[in-house]
Amino acid sequence: MFDDFFIRALIAGLGIALVTGPLGCFVVWRRLSYFGDTLAHSALLGVTLAYSFELNIALSVFIISSLIALILIQLQKKTNLPGDALLGLLAHSSLAVGLVVIGFLTFIRFDIMGLLFGDILAVTTDDLLIIWTGGAVILLVLKLIWKPLFASTVNYELAEAEGLNPDRAKAIFTILMAAVIAISIKMVGLLLITGMLIIPAAMARNISDSPQKMVLFSIVGGLLSVLLGLFSSLEFNTSSGPSIIMAALVLFILSLLNIKQSIKLKN
Repeated sequence: MFDDFFIRALIAGLGIALVTGPLGCFVVWRRLSYFGDTLAHSALLGVTLAYSFELNIALSVFIISSLIALILIQLQKKTNLPGDALLGLLAHSSLAVGLVVIGFLTFIRFDIMGLLFGDILAVTTDDLLIIWTGGAVILLVLKLIWKPLFASTVNYELAEAEGLNPDRAKAIFTILMAAVIAISIKMVGLLLITGMLIIPAAMARNISDSPQKMVLFSIVGGLLSVLLGLFSSLEFNTSSGPSIIMAALVLFILSLLNIKQSIKLKN
């Protein structure tokens, strides 16, 4: 049978997939992929601060990522800079600050590859508790804000006219994004977490004809990506995080065949 560390990795990966599926759909619908990258880059600063002050890494990453998200919202209100410029400014600035802080922490040995690409096989029981408890809270909050968030995604002005408070829903969603990055960082790392959010959702969009189906297929795609990625990693001795993302990419490519088939049927 499988070793305990592999079982823990499976449980962690499946927990993350359940959360990133619904969130990833909104990332695709609202065109927020670069926003996810920005929060992922800021996570490096959260990690360095966690090592510096002996804090929980997930908590530190969540605080820093949430702070960056709130700063972005304020900058959007107070400057005339386009959104992509603000995202680039925050992403590269927070990444640079994190790297500078690492340079000062010469007494601490950092696993840079683990931070960048994750090491799901090193997940502990405490990590599982954070992933599943945090994931359940994220999904609960997402359910509560689903109506105003979805309505503002379709038509912001109409959602505002109906009194759904889309700005509040948007702010809460940014916090949820920070939270999912915080609980996922150990699994797929800083550079790959956005892929876990986007690729299964993009795959689901290719084979869905309704928002509900897209959410469902995105979750299924994430679960399959974790299973295929981890077992292929075990079989071929490859890195677990990149293997999961590669499995998601394969599923996306297969979903393109569905688009081609649909075009043929229409013609």
